Amino acid sequence: MMMSKKKQRHQVKSRWYYIFWGAATVSVFAGQIFVGNGFRRMAEAVEECIDRLDRFGILIEAPAPRKPMTAPPDVMFLGINS
Repeated sequence: MMMSKKKQRHQVKSRWYYIFWGAATVSVFAGQIFVGNGFRRMAEAVEECIDRLDRFGILIEAPAPRKPMTAPPDVMFLGINS
């Protein structure tokens, strides 16, 4: 005697599942484009502002880089005289 078995489908998803995740993907992608475009516009505005300040001579020269901190040679460090 042979029993016929119907193969059970796994993870049956309705079309609303795919519509939801498709819409979510599109909205995330659109948000990234929106934020990227806003960041680009902000960077251009900051650059334009810096150029204007530079044109009028308002910008101040950047300070010279600082030297790394070192201990004077006559200081004892952990009991070792250098």
